[in-house]
Amino acid sequence: MDNTPLFFTMFFTIYLSAHFIVFRNWSPKTRLEAASCFISLAHGTPAVFLAMHAIFFNPETHTFASKNNISQNNVLEYSIAYFVMDLCHLLIFDPKDVLFIFHHLATLFVFVTCRYLVFHGAYGVLVLLALAEVTSLLQNVWTLASAKKEENEVAARVFYKISVPFYSLYSVVRGFVGPLFVYKMVLFYSSGVADNVVPKWVWVSWICVVVMAISVSILWVTNNWVVLYRERMFKVENKKKVS
Repeated sequence: MDNTPLFFTMFFTIYLSAHFIVFRNWSPKTRLEAASCFISLAHGTPAVFLAMHAIFFNPETHTFASKNNISQNNVLEYSIAYFVMDLCHLLIFDPKDVLFIFHHLATLFVFVTCRYLVFHGAYGVLVLLALAEVTSLLQNVWTLASAKKEENEVAARVFYKISVPFYSLYSVVRGFVGPLFVYKMVLFYSSGVADNVVPKWVWVSWICVVVMAISVSILWVTNNWVVLYRERMFKVENKKKVS
């Protein structure tokens, strides 16, 4: 049974609730961003636990060539539904965000081919999903605080307090743990032992998508570290001038 339509309906309902209930008093622009964050919150952290459950409670599927089990397919469907919902949001309300739209399309390619085309390889895909989403809670709180920090003192405090732990975790996961796991995937698939279940063009495509995503993530967090450093140095210089 394919649960993707059911999951999509759930995310669509959460999205509408964010628009018309949770963030109804926010300005139209920030409300759109907040609604996207809200469905990301509903997907990210649950996806980590669901992925880990699907992997660790099925030890027979702990290889990159293992056939997808039912739990793993459910997690893939859950994530496919989320990315389709958020892609609809982007295409309708932010079509100029080409980079993010491309990210969603590329991610969907990986999930869809794993779930509906080759029926194998969910172990590696779900570990990467968990690594990508383990920072989701911090990132979405950071994003929501960023959207309101200019007009809300509490949001500003949350933004600056959460920035360092968020950037730190993000840097470790995207800069070290993720690349190491991708390296192990490349070693496994390049040996050819999985070519009969995961064709070469499929796993090569997966690796390309993941490498591009990690590269962009590293550039993004590096830029945020630089911005944070400049802001703090600017505050220090201002304090010196005042004193």
